[in-house]
Amino acid sequence: MLGAHPCRRESATAREKVMGRVQERGFPVSPVPAKPTDAWRFGVKGRRGGRSPSWGAAEPGWGRPVLSQPHIEADPALPGSPEPALGPVPPAPLCEGLCPRHLQPLDGFCRAEQACVCARCRAHEHRGHDVVPLEREREHKEAQRAKFLSNVDNELEELVVTIAQTRKMVELIKGAATKERERVEKLFAEASEVLATFQKEVAGFIEDGERSMLAEAEADLRWKEERRAKLAQCKQNLENVPSTDTIYFLQEFQALKIAMEENLSPAPSFQNELSFTKSTQAVCTVKDVLSTACKNQWDHLLGKGVDGLSFQEMEEAVAESQFPDKSNAPTCLENRDYFLKFAFIIDLDSDTADKFIQLFGTKGAKRVLCPIPYPENVSRFLNCEQVLGENLMNRGNYYWEVELIDGWVSIGVIAEDFNPRESYDRGRLGRNEKSCCLQWNGQNYVAWFGGFESVIQQPFFHTIGVFLEYSEKALTFYGVKDSKMTCLQQLKVSRFKKGQFDAFQNKINHQFPSLFSYNLKPAFFLESVDAHLQIGPLKKDCVSVLKRR
Repeated sequence: MLGAHPCRRESATAREKVMGRVQERGFPVSPVPAKPTDAWRFGVKGRRGGRSPSWGAAEPGWGRPVLSQPHIEADPALPGSPEPALGPVPPAPLCEGLCPRHLQPLDGFCRAEQACVCARCRAHEHRGHDVVPLEREREHKEAQRAKFLSNVDNELEELVVTIAQTRKMVELIKGAATKERERVEKLFAEASEVLATFQKEVAGFIEDGERSMLAEAEADLRWKEERRAKLAQCKQNLENVPSTDTIYFLQEFQALKIAMEENLSPAPSFQNELSFTKSTQAVCTVKDVLSTACKNQWDHLLGKGVDGLSFQEMEEAVAESQFPDKSNAPTCLENRDYFLKFAFIIDLDSDTADKFIQLFGTKGAKRVLCPIPYPENVSRFLNCEQVLGENLMNRGNYYWEVELIDGWVSIGVIAEDFNPRESYDRGRLGRNEKSCCLQWNGQNYVAWFGGFESVIQQPFFHTIGVFLEYSEKALTFYGVKDSKMTCLQQLKVSRFKKGQFDAFQNKINHQFPSLFSYNLKPAFFLESVDAHLQIGPLKKDCVSVLKRR
């Protein structure tokens, strides 16, 4: 019977001896349980049930003393128990409050290595490091918590938007490729055997473009979905930390911080989105000029086609008839709801702001008289009162709005690799070939690119809408009022009408397309001392529109 076991007869004395020896060695021991019979029955090797779990691994519910220290040797003072199964505790020493290396209480936090440490750690491995008490580090992290969680929420919100846009991109690629293939096949059938070789090349071009671009778009979508899931999980873990568990809070806070810093998104390499959709235009042009091209093969080799026009000029003429631009029709009206589908969230980058620009959060900027002591940064403008957005634009369509509150303000885009230390004359928006802008100078709107300007005769609008079509190499500025938008200026390659010449448009035709070989960023120039602007308010509208679609 169980009562005949020596542990049963001498349980009180044996337990006291064991507890005394364990405490002398410096190991924390939980209070003695109320059911020693069950504890000893399952704590002694070879007893009932054929199992002998270790003391450290046993649950407190069995009534056995719970030891936090692994590898306890058998205590000869325990009668009838020559080999007590004192195995290791679960592999989570930080949860027990002990240093896994020195077996001493964790009472400090090393800010250099972002880890909890004991007294011996401070004296050896972390000597010279910035080590503070746990509670002080907890207070430090708590002070950062609201802002950090706000940044996480913003990141999650932006991921929702970009994931929706990327999903749309994937469907657009698939649908456009299918339609394009059907049109090309029909056009090739009409062109007969003369175009057989050309048909094969164009079909292959479409398939290659679809395959390469679809693969990158799907990879980008997968990465964003995985990042969103990881951030959401880390955030949930942090929110579920009990208010009394400092160590667990620090662990989860560090895990969320690491997850936020992991921003190795697979950067898509393609620059021209859906370039294969131009196949229809090319085949239509060839079909229209086929008979003349066959008779004038030699002229085509010399670069001349029908009526003295080059083959490229004929392509542009056909394209212009199919897709007219807005540069010659500045008063055309558009509906704002259409552009909200491409709404783009912009945050001002404080690392680029000139010292005479004061930022209000990530959306507002104002030029001031007294310089602001921003930290040194290679990305900061030195000679121009300019600031950039953090966001890159390298494919697709983008739309954002800017409110002109006061002063002379310029709104535009700039190449990512532009040197912010350029002189004032060359560094201003639109005064070089790596940027362009729309300027309000207090009297008129003026479009700038490459040092050339074009004055626009339009009334003042408090809100300016900017629509960037990266794949089409076009940038359009709108005056926004209520739900209507008035086109102020479109920067895009366009042919001159016969007998007309415009120096600004000529500059656009020759050098503006090269701007789209770079990653672009939103850019803002506050020219007068009272200049003040505000981005948005598009953030909530943008999210709500995409969620409703």
